[in-house]
Amino acid sequence: MIKDHEIFNSIQKETKRQNEEIELIASENYVSKAVLEAMATVLNNKYSEGYPGHRYYGGNQIIDEIETIAIERAKKLFQAEHVNVQPLSGSPANSAVYMAFLKPGDKVLGLKLDHGGHLSHGHPINFSGILYNFTQYEINQTTGRIDMEKVREIALREKPKMIVAGYSAYSREIEWQKFKDIADEINAFTFADIAHTAGLIAAGEMYNPVPIFDVVSTTTHKTLRGPRGAIIMCKKKFAKQVDKAVFPGMQGGPHEHIIAAKAVGFNENLQPEFKQYAKQVITNAKTMTEEFIKLGYKIISNGTDNHLMVIDMTSKNLSGKETEVILDKCGISVSRSTIPNDPNPPMNPSGVRYGTAAITTRGIKQTEIKKIVAWINTAIEHKDESNVFKKIKKKVKEMCLNFPIPSV
Repeated sequence: MIKDHEIFNSIQKETKRQNEEIELIASENYVSKAVLEAMATVLNNKYSEGYPGHRYYGGNQIIDEIETIAIERAKKLFQAEHVNVQPLSGSPANSAVYMAFLKPGDKVLGLKLDHGGHLSHGHPINFSGILYNFTQYEINQTTGRIDMEKVREIALREKPKMIVAGYSAYSREIEWQKFKDIADEINAFTFADIAHTAGLIAAGEMYNPVPIFDVVSTTTHKTLRGPRGAIIMCKKKFAKQVDKAVFPGMQGGPHEHIIAAKAVGFNENLQPEFKQYAKQVITNAKTMTEEFIKLGYKIISNGTDNHLMVIDMTSKNLSGKETEVILDKCGISVSRSTIPNDPNPPMNPSGVRYGTAAITTRGIKQTEIKKIVAWINTAIEHKDESNVFKKIKKKVKEMCLNFPIPSV
């Protein structure tokens, strides 16, 4: 029996939208019915401050069991010595990492936002840039890749207490060991933020920093295909300070229904089918970059090693925001993105970020990828013709109905 028709109807409309439109936002994905079901359980009712065996409330025996399962599965998935599964989301996880290893005002080295980094990697309007003294490295303008010699030069000069490696809009493999070697030279902590590529790393399709770095954070959605949340992994010697930073440092009661869903997601990630999925995600992304390059689009770093790419739209006389609006009218969701040394403001940047994680979950492969790129190009070439958008949207819907989202 429906108790709230307004919200029910909105949820139904959003389900229809997701099922009939193409999702190319690199940070989004579709979870399984099992993950959704775990979130909608009575676990939501329980307060459980503390950790398994050490709670501040009674009645947590079964909660301890669930959280321990989530921890053990995450440890197995990433070869981690210690895992905290309580962080509520990516930025809170990163704030807990900083709290665990740094004091306000300490110097940190991170990747600049418009070069592919994240707000929580030192942007001046973010808590990270406000509380800590960030200095930043960039990608090479010619290659579109991180220049490790330049990183070393900055690190030796600035002597940061921590080096952050990770990104939200960088399409290449990261040389984790080189970062670690540089940090060891100056006795700095190493922190990897793998929120975007965690699923590809867990599947063995990209290099894993967890055995190398002091501490690693990741969201559990995106390429991991789990619920919205995060985890922190670290060396055993840092376990107590990380746990203390999460609770009571940054958070109160953990969301145990989400932790249960994380455990369900980790179990899915450990299956052979997930490895095949991750492999296809990268194949689809490479196919997409190749198709865009054939059509004359400028891709930062001229390719990809993961699930995403950033395209400079200035060669098409469009901004990232304008492109996003055009494609929305065609039933294709993308996210605007800055490009290195972007002359435009963050809300109307020069680039667009595309990702293949969500569409690959639906079963879409190279043949469909080529059609999608062709539709995007047609929409951009006919940016003032609404009738063209309508025709593309119809084709998009037809394709999507052949590849329904998991929860439908």
